[in-house]
Amino acid sequence: MKKIAIVCGGYSGEYEISISSAKVVKKNLDPKKYESYIIVVLKDSWYHLADNGQKTEVDKNDFSIMVDGKKVVFDAVFNAIHGVPGEDGQLLGYFDMLGIPYTSSSFTTCALTFHKDFCKNIAMTAGANVSPSILINKGESYDANKIIKTLGLPLFVKPTRNGSSVGVTKVNEAENFDKAVEFAFKAGDQVMCEKFVKGRELACTVMEVKGRTMVFPITEIVSKNDFFDYEAKYTAGKSDEITPAELDEITEIEIKATSAMLYSKFECKGFARFDYILTPKQLVFIEVNIVPGMSEASIMPKQAACMGITLDKLFGLALENILD
Repeated sequence: MKKIAIVCGGYSGEYEISISSAKVVKKNLDPKKYESYIIVVLKDSWYHLADNGQKTEVDKNDFSIMVDGKKVVFDAVFNAIHGVPGEDGQLLGYFDMLGIPYTSSSFTTCALTFHKDFCKNIAMTAGANVSPSILINKGESYDANKIIKTLGLPLFVKPTRNGSSVGVTKVNEAENFDKAVEFAFKAGDQVMCEKFVKGRELACTVMEVKGRTMVFPITEIVSKNDFFDYEAKYTAGKSDEITPAELDEITEIEIKATSAMLYSKFECKGFARFDYILTPKQLVFIEVNIVPGMSEASIMPKQAACMGITLDKLFGLALENILD
């Protein structure tokens, strides 16, 4: 029986969501095939969280744990960390050095796609449409009026390296710009000011299974807040997620083809969710989520369910991809 470490936690504002995802993964992995362990990763402690709440420190020399007096070494890692250090590549470099396979994309892909500006530039080079943006580094001066004049209002201010809309503000009035920049800097050392694109928000998941690319049904996200912020993403009733989205055939094909193309260009592995804004004129790429939410209420599992793929099958496919 294969021993699987489900890594979760992390250092970002997505900690609680990651813990929830890990518990859902453990609940749905086939116990006849996999012996799974939840591993919580914090800055000052990595530990195995047992079903009874007991915590056992991880030996970082070989990423092993002691259970009932026996050493447990893992055959593979199921990456359920949203944000740092699981989605930005840091932890994956460690697993690469140890030779332990993991379900998500590689260190390089995660590092590049987690940085919103790098990600957008690669997507643009590949032929996708992106929204114009301006970067501000921590400690440097900036001309708020010039940025607003260039990008217009409303605009988004966000950390370049964060997820789940943590630190993101939609700026509708010029006098709120500086406060939004200050808020974003609390979550990182670089801030992106991005032109607002009005349209329908859509998400499409792609997964490679044994060399074959599988594109999931498209979801339309209708936020009841001003935009699809952290509260709208994780609070019941704050958004409607419609799967499959009501789209004409040509648009659906464009979104799925663009997602499959970007999946290849970014050299993604496992599953990845691509987010867009659809305007009357064009499809605009926003970002890619390398470790998307995995709870029953999350977008990706709903898309899989629409295809008749249950959570146990979905997570099983992710592991089958990396295990012999």
